[in-house]
Amino acid sequence: MTSLCFKNKNILVAGANGFVGINLLNKLTGTGANLFGTIHSKRSFQALGEVTLRECDLSTPAGCDEATKDMDYVFMCAAKSSGAGVMEKTPLVHLTPNLLMNAQMLEAAYANGVSKFCFISSNTVYPPVEHPVLEDEASYDFFEKYYIVGWMKRFSEIMCEMYSDKIQKPMNVLVVRPGNLYGPFDKFTKSESKVIASLIRKAVEGQNPLEVWGDGHDIKDFLYVDDFVEGMIAAFRSPNITGPVNIASGVEVTIREVIKIILKITKNKDGKVLFDASMPSMIPVRRISISKIKTSTGWEPSTDLQSGLEKTINWYKSYYERQSPEDKT
Repeated sequence: MTSLCFKNKNILVAGANGFVGINLLNKLTGTGANLFGTIHSKRSFQALGEVTLRECDLSTPAGCDEATKDMDYVFMCAAKSSGAGVMEKTPLVHLTPNLLMNAQMLEAAYANGVSKFCFISSNTVYPPVEHPVLEDEASYDFFEKYYIVGWMKRFSEIMCEMYSDKIQKPMNVLVVRPGNLYGPFDKFTKSESKVIASLIRKAVEGQNPLEVWGDGHDIKDFLYVDDFVEGMIAAFRSPNITGPVNIASGVEVTIREVIKIILKITKNKDGKVLFDASMPSMIPVRRISISKIKTSTGWEPSTDLQSGLEKTINWYKSYYERQSPEDKT
């Protein structure tokens, strides 16, 4: 078997104006594919290159049918997501919208004869353990604060398995489990931003002391978004991958280490940091093994944390030079 060729194929990126969708479309430009993207929110479309947009409501069967019609390949990047604060106060906010979108997109893609479908899952499907998690360790022993989103992602993975393995005429479905992503076009609003985006905004805006949720000792696996989309494309094209696959950095880092780098880049290295252990934080330790994708495709990340943060901070300063992230939504 040979790797998939994208030339002259119709490729849909659902959620084209989202964090992963924008960066994926930018990376797919130049592959010779016919690129399509779905948009639904008022957020302006940012992807580069020749992309045909389809205004579709993916919460409806009709919208999903319209989106996937005549597509060869589908990347399901559309999702409702938010930061730790929203998840702490209203954890159900992710459940119904995402389950509906995921189920209906799979159904529509299958009905429309899509050759291969990619679902972006989450490392929240893994139990709270100390060692680097392997793909076969996903269970139903979720970290308590991620119980609802973990179940949503895990059940969506099971739906993917139904379409790929449990029916007479299966559809080829790839499930990818990212590390904690950061980079250009991430969500930087105060209500939606995750840890790195939030820290970058506070540092660039000169917050002193820099307020940090938690004690800063959490261990994470952060991956620059450009590396992630390259890994996802490599996994999607590979004939060697079956079952879910981790796409992460494989490098552990504490939040305190991230803060130190961000303050140095933004020339705030003498600024004070205020850790608030009373505020919501998430999985205290998450190490991720990337042995499967490295062995199967040869992919490994090429952007170290320092370089990735520099690129993201420079992009943030330029993109939000004259307006705030809230103005861009």
